[in-house]
Amino acid sequence: MCTAAVYRTKDHYFGRNLDYEFAYNQTVTITPRNYLFHFRKMGDIPSHYAMIGMAFVQEDYPLYYDATNEKGLSMAGLNFPGNADYKEAAPDRDNVSPFELIPWILGQCATVQEAREKFARMNLWKEDFSQALPLSPLHWMVSDASESIVVESVKEGLKVYDNPVGVMTNNPTFDYHLTNLANYMHVSPADPENRFSAELQLSPYSRGMGSLGLPGDLSSASRFIKAAFTKLNSVSGSSEAESVSQFFHILASVEQQRGCCKVEHGFEYTIYSSCCNTDRGIYYYTTYENSQITGVDMYREDLDAAALVSYPLIETQQIRMQNGK
Repeated sequence: MCTAAVYRTKDHYFGRNLDYEFAYNQTVTITPRNYLFHFRKMGDIPSHYAMIGMAFVQEDYPLYYDATNEKGLSMAGLNFPGNADYKEAAPDRDNVSPFELIPWILGQCATVQEAREKFARMNLWKEDFSQALPLSPLHWMVSDASESIVVESVKEGLKVYDNPVGVMTNNPTFDYHLTNLANYMHVSPADPENRFSAELQLSPYSRGMGSLGLPGDLSSASRFIKAAFTKLNSVSGSSEAESVSQFFHILASVEQQRGCCKVEHGFEYTIYSSCCNTDRGIYYYTTYENSQITGVDMYREDLDAAALVSYPLIETQQIRMQNGK
């Protein structure tokens, strides 16, 4: 499972935790403006917005987990098993396979509003990348500096939800998560007041008791609440270092440690966490084995080129010894 979020100080930030039981040799990948995108039903797009994000590159094609384009529009796909429902091709719609969706939107749209217009004509078409790489059941969060939406292809059709929280996790459907927030209206970063009884003299015996009842388990519903509370109450300075650091702390509030979520083929854990400064095109990441923040600047590459640029993840822990030789 996974968690995505946005955060704003002086600049705007977008990122996610990718939680799974194994990795696919993903890399930080920059797609320049003149890389030729071939879409199975929608033809070729030889020129488009440049983008940077985390991708599994296969057959010279970037299968993006999350990405941000040069206009600051960002998008992430998160696991949505049991609810994601992709359709057969429809003659009167824009038939885009889910593995093509992030390039299709980020290559052509500068804002969430432009993305909404694309989604209004879209049919998420049930077409695998290859026999060896079948489609994953996903839903998506799309954000710019002003707003966020969540896009879900379910049995009833394609749903687009406003996302005023700026957070997304996994199942159930997004409307449930918004409704579930009301169950935590009492949670606060401030000390609680005694509403139990006027006849009893009750007072907090510890700091942090205003957040009693805030969930801490690893379920997607609980991670949504915890990430939303942390993100919406976060305070940091506006410098790049302070903003990026705080964003990773937000994601760390719902990270998964190996051994705590057992699945069929091992344990789910936070394989990587990402934070992109969407105004400056800098993509930061940490991995499970390397907690040092590493950055890749999109604008240090030739964005008018035609070939993908990929940076393998630094996954060995980087420890700085402060004393001695």
